[in-house]
Amino acid sequence: MMLGHLIQLNFDKIMQTRSYTMIILGAGEKRFAIYTDPSLGRTLQLYLTGAEKPRPLTHDLIDSILLGMDIRLKQVVIIDLQDTIYHSRIFLEQQQGDTRRIIEIDARPSDSITLALMQNAPLYCTQEVLDKTIPVED
Repeated sequence: MMLGHLIQLNFDKIMQTRSYTMIILGAGEKRFAIYTDPSLGRTLQLYLTGAEKPRPLTHDLIDSILLGMDIRLKQVVIIDLQDTIYHSRIFLEQQQGDTRRIIEIDARPSDSITLALMQNAPLYCTQEVLDKTIPVED
């Protein structure tokens, strides 16, 4: 898949209500929101605050599998926006001897962002996605 020009995004903040979570991302002067389920928002907040979890959560499991297989989360790219639904891809990198493999996986942006924040991986979107986003104000 050709992605074109990528714009680096910054995680700005997370806002929680009973019915949804807003993940605010920024690119330069523009900020936009990705809406997700409130339970995922609570999970994301656990990772952001470093709160103690009684048992590993799904993202911990994925992180442990990647670590155990010596796979690095290279980047997350939000690749499309259709009818307020964002689509993203996770790019994984695995070095096996002299061979470096890049694996591209379709994933929900909320999961992708959580993993990127856990692994300190860069987050991008395409210029086309940024152009379609609706800016949010404070």
